[in-house]
Amino acid sequence: MTCFAYDVNYKCIERIILIMNLTVSLKAITWFKEDWGCQMGDSIRFFVRYGGASTVQDSFSMGIAKEHPNNMGLTTVVSGITFYMEQDELWYINGKDLLVDYVPATDEVVFKLE
Repeated sequence: MTCFAYDVNYKCIERIILIMNLTVSLKAITWFKEDWGCQMGDSIRFFVRYGGASTVQDSFSMGIAKEHPNNMGLTTVVSGITFYMEQDELWYINGKDLLVDYVPATDEVVFKLE
């Protein structure tokens, strides 16, 4: 993701490249394969939605959809499955790494910023 810093006259003074990583745990990958039937060639989108409970951003939470990407901003491919966030939703993770995990005790996917 590329960000720009501007002075008070809106003159670009610095270009900053942010390197972010998306990690999907082995437990989460297994869950996506078993519960969602994901297989090689599938794409899983993590998206921002208004409302819900989140430890990441107030008033917003993450959603999950099985759909093909339009403009990937953050991606990883594991076992032939593409996991991604669209470019226009990266503001939600604020330049941090995103870890997607699965908690068997509560049967839910959780999102953590590192």
